[in-house]
Amino acid sequence: MSSVSFTTALSRTKPVTHLKHLVQHDKNRAQKFLAARCPTGPKGVQELRKRRHHHGGHTSTSGGATTTPAASGDTIDVTDAAVTYTASVGVGSPATQYTLLIDTGSSNTWVGADKAYNPTDTSKTTRHTVNVSYGSGQFSGTEFTDTVDLGGDLVIKNQSIGVASSAQGFNDVDGILGIGPVDLTEGTVSQEGQIPTVTDNLLSQSTISTESIGIFYQPTTEANLANGELTFGGVDESKISGDVTYVPITSTSPASNYWGIDQDVEYDGNTILSSSGIVDTGTTLMLIASDAFQAYQKATGGQMDQSTGLLVFTEEQFNNLKPLNFVIGGQTFSMTPNAQIWPRNMNSTLGGDSNKIYSIVADLGNNSGTGLDFINGFAFLQRFYSVYDTTNNRVGIAETEFTNAETN
Repeated sequence: MSSVSFTTALSRTKPVTHLKHLVQHDKNRAQKFLAARCPTGPKGVQELRKRRHHHGGHTSTSGGATTTPAASGDTIDVTDAAVTYTASVGVGSPATQYTLLIDTGSSNTWVGADKAYNPTDTSKTTRHTVNVSYGSGQFSGTEFTDTVDLGGDLVIKNQSIGVASSAQGFNDVDGILGIGPVDLTEGTVSQEGQIPTVTDNLLSQSTISTESIGIFYQPTTEANLANGELTFGGVDESKISGDVTYVPITSTSPASNYWGIDQDVEYDGNTILSSSGIVDTGTTLMLIASDAFQAYQKATGGQMDQSTGLLVFTEEQFNNLKPLNFVIGGQTFSMTPNAQIWPRNMNSTLGGDSNKIYSIVADLGNNSGTGLDFINGFAFLQRFYSVYDTTNNRVGIAETEFTNAETN
């Protein structure tokens, strides 16, 4: 396994002034997911995935889930940027380093939002236009192919990348490293169909033997720290506790178009949600359908803070919080009371009241039954290792040494 450390800090030259902006960003992104439909339809999506996954082997299953030992891969570090995670990625030869947002909810990789693209001898324009919308932002420009260096041995030749001529909604990042399903690139580039992702090309160029990504995040009470890791082609066994529980990509649309799973959400012995949703690094909070959120609010006693859009707990309510359980593939993954709140000494970083206790569980904005009723954002992912396995059409979750950490 090849590991490369990235420690790029993301400075907030345009700070978030209210946590409500964060909630609205996540809701806008959720609405984008809900509105999206793959042109081929759910059945077509599954057939496309089957054709792409001919590299994978057989895995035994039980109750829709599999539990297997971890495998190795090539690893890069990522940085906590308070509301998202970023990696430093080299483009061109010699390479220019770009700070790219790591996004499992989109699949186009592009640069040019904050730092201009620097063409080199390896840069070739396709002269095709590219345009992608993200709910709270969008970019448009021209598609190029170029050398992309993720670090160590993870160098991709002739990777298709977008070069932005216009970008909105991206402060202090240079673009996006898209690691979602390749289906999401359909229709984003003129005169082209699907655009191979970085993981597609790592596999086709024999850099990795399995098209999968393992993601590890460590809870933090400070922004701009190198406290996470991407592993291409396997799982970093040193970052997990026990085995990885795998579940197939859900068949429920629109969650099936992304890294979608089926799960139950339980609080204090009651199931407040049993549905399909997605795992997404580009969403900050833990979003659940409105009816489930109302049940959570009633059970916890939290009050809506109008200036932020988040629930606020009193000290007594926080002390009485019960674990929030996620049942995935028959396995229960628990978020402790500490894991259910925003790091308190980071409240002021986002414009919140330093004396308040904010919940990381927020309202998705729609009642359950939409086909995408939750988003496990990086507030969830800071507590659990996640695996995005294209070859075997599945998502994996595992506990880490920080699952029960008392950091907030």
